Amino acid sequence: MHRLLLALLAALPLYCATSPATAWTPARWPWTDTASLSLLDNSPINCLLVEAAPADIARLAAAAATRHVAVLAVLHPGADPLPAARAATQAKASGIVLEGDFAPGVAARVSDSLSSTPVIELTLRSRMQLTGSAAVIGTFQGVWPGIQVTDEGKAKAAPSGAAWIDTNSGFLRAARAWGHMVWIANRPPDKTVITTERYLQAIGDAEIVGAHWVLSLDADTAQRLSRRDAAALKTWQRMNATLRFFDAHAAWRDLLPAGKLAVVQGADDGALLSGGVIDMIAVKHTPVRAVPPGRVDSAKLQGVTMAVDLDPASLTPGEREVLKDFTRAGGTVLTGPPGWKDPATPQKERITLDEKELKRLDDIWRDVQNMIGRKNLGVRLFNVSSMLSNLLSSPDGKQVVVQLINYADYPVENVTVHVLGKFHHARLLTPEGVDKDVEVYENEEGTGVDLDVVGTCAAIQLD
Repeated sequence: MHRLLLALLAALPLYCATSPATAWTPARWPWTDTASLSLLDNSPINCLLVEAAPADIARLAAAAATRHVAVLAVLHPGADPLPAARAATQAKASGIVLEGDFAPGVAARVSDSLSSTPVIELTLRSRMQLTGSAAVIGTFQGVWPGIQVTDEGKAKAAPSGAAWIDTNSGFLRAARAWGHMVWIANRPPDKTVITTERYLQAIGDAEIVGAHWVLSLDADTAQRLSRRDAAALKTWQRMNATLRFFDAHAAWRDLLPAGKLAVVQGADDGALLSGGVIDMIAVKHTPVRAVPPGRVDSAKLQGVTMAVDLDPASLTPGEREVLKDFTRAGGTVLTGPPGWKDPATPQKERITLDEKELKRLDDIWRDVQNMIGRKNLGVRLFNVSSMLSNLLSSPDGKQVVVQLINYADYPVENVTVHVLGKFHHARLLTPEGVDKDVEVYENEEGTGVDLDVVGTCAAIQLD
């Protein structure tokens, strides 16, 4: 670990912490009474999103400050938000959240007027300021993570043939590639029983790619927590244990996306939609790097052997030359022909592919699958049909982290991991407190590790 920290200090971080907001672990707070803050005992949550009158915010903010917890006032479209934002700051709110489809320029006007007070937008995916300078960007639009089932109760199949996993991770991976911390603030679906495992999946779905889900409780769980119901408290404790796990390993967010496959895809050709090419590749447990147009350079392709360029027309002449140099050096580029690109930027409420686009994705997937084949492009996993993974590397490549999220509501046994490269030591880490060495063995692909069981979240650290 000491070597990893030195390597990180020696390299420019992938994401720069230029604002206190990047250190916030956020949650929607459905209560305004100060007694509710006792739920934060031993919790990594240090940022509460509150919809309340200034007097309630003032009372809650004063009590939260003694815990070093920020209270953010949430405002929605309607009247001019500036007076309400000023009232909230006078009530000692630590920041303002503009949630919804505000008119262009409103957030900038509020931010300029409030000077040093952080203003965070939770807007439409299509309106996220990917090229802006905000330390934190976000959206309220998201799917609820989990395995999608048919009316017959069976897991729905994706074009890749694997179980269809509803996930925001592909979209978040693409958004993170622009260099921001990203918050996704989707709420639990109405009229749905949200089990403990489904909450843990929602947390892990964002954290696995270095983003934050703005923790949000369904009404029933919130009511039971307010009266300190034992079962609800147990759920709350497990949620906080998962958040602590990722908070304790926050350095993972600054590691480099590993693997040998890159997807060049921008906001205008589907990067902001869930269920597209990046998600399909991830479901097949092939590590993938998202590279936005405008940021294609040799550094982003370091270690890459294959690339998918969804829309060559979106690249600058210099970027197209980078890809030509990549192929001259032996790399393989799959270029999308006209009309092959993913759909355009999502409009308003649409954040997933429609039926026509899903059918077209079958053809896209065949091209991608033919290129990838059964090659190990960083890591291969077995017996993980209900999981997604992420592969990260230290700058010197001497340490890698394989993160696993299980979207089934039950543990998975006998998981096998094959990582490229020779590693001599592996350690299994979980939110439940498992921190132990696991046996490594050599195989034709590099290094193998076998895990007896994986709950919802786990990570393997190899060096």
